[in-house]
Amino acid sequence: MNRQPTLDGERLLLRPLRETDWDALFAVASDPLVWDQHPEPERWREPTFAEYFASLLNRGGSLAVIDKISGTLIGTSRFQYGSREDGGTIEIGSTFLARSHWGGAVNRELKRLMVTHALQSVARVEFWVGQANLRSCRALEKIGARLIDRVEQVEIAGRRVPHAVYAISREDFAAGPLQGA
Repeated sequence: MNRQPTLDGERLLLRPLRETDWDALFAVASDPLVWDQHPEPERWREPTFAEYFASLLNRGGSLAVIDKISGTLIGTSRFQYGSREDGGTIEIGSTFLARSHWGGAVNRELKRLMVTHALQSVARVEFWVGQANLRSCRALEKIGARLIDRVEQVEIAGRRVPHAVYAISREDFAAGPLQGA
């Protein structure tokens, strides 16, 4: 699976994240409210975000989210951990968006583009979200992701943080709210 495609939607363009995206992405990330429910709530601070940004570039799979109307970078998301078992899975994570783009159709289009791309190569897409991040849990439920009976322990800032796991299979996608969105 190509983990760094360019995906073109109605309102969004997703393209591989670049080092030159630092200023624009940090401008989005420097809002403390973006991170208030995240397991690493200090990510809005420049030194903490610099480490995170470097990891986005080094691990690969990271996409810049561009608002096509304004031409501005409004966030990022990433194709992360995967498995070849049972038809294959890929996780979509490390997603954050500017608050100006919360609560509307942007997350739905972002996830539709990414899930559509992924399900061409794998049978299921997973989303791992910090259990205390209720805003992200609700956003996943709105796009038709279902909570599965599994918790992943993710190391963040030197500590292990439990993450709820949500999933969308090819069958879920075909019958769910992202289809035709």
